[in-house]
Amino acid sequence: MEKVVLKASRRDVIGKQVRAMRRAGQLPAVLYGRHIENPISIVLDTRDTTRALAKVSSSSLVMIDLDGKEIPTLIREKQRDFIKNRLLHIDFLVVSLTEKLTASVSIELTGVSLAVKDFNAVLVTGLDQIEIECLPADLPERLTIDIAALVKVSDVIHVRDLVVSDKIKVLSNPDEMIVIATAAKVEEVVEPVVAAVTAEEAEVIEKGKKEEEGAEEGEKEKDKEKK
Repeated sequence: MEKVVLKASRRDVIGKQVRAMRRAGQLPAVLYGRHIENPISIVLDTRDTTRALAKVSSSSLVMIDLDGKEIPTLIREKQRDFIKNRLLHIDFLVVSLTEKLTASVSIELTGVSLAVKDFNAVLVTGLDQIEIECLPADLPERLTIDIAALVKVSDVIHVRDLVVSDKIKVLSNPDEMIVIATAAKVEEVVEPVVAAVTAEEAEVIEKGKKEEEGAEEGEKEKDKEKK
């Protein structure tokens, strides 16, 4: 992936003054980590940062150009205004390029599963990311899994089935499920139950109807006589 470098300046503005800074197109951020004695408040260009970070993942290495020096970092938190769809603040974790670190990397499914294609199976995912250990420069943006290995219903891919670089150590439980092909649920069609009427019951019902009709006719005759 193309190297991502963000130009930054030190920031003295804090509190309510930050709002004015955002209105001016600037994005507040902070650098922290065990390689820095005290967190450093910085400011970035909102438009440039938004455009650059749109193509990186949480495990992507981001270089912060501060005071003429590039500082390797990982994005640890992004605060966003979802109504206006804009970034409000970013926390950057400073890392050392010579020290291994642990990070969560997202999983991406790719390919075609014959279990789905030929047997109408449904894919159920267990994990959408796994934890790994490696040097910052070896961090993958994501881990891609080919679901072609799911040939029949009940086939499953576990963490232990992942193929990764020898520079990466997988820390997640090897027995955890990533994705499984399960049988599609078949909805049971319940037929309406129609009660069977015997000939004897039908005769009783018919007789009752005639009696009701006869009673109604009698009432009508009585009304006519009264009039």
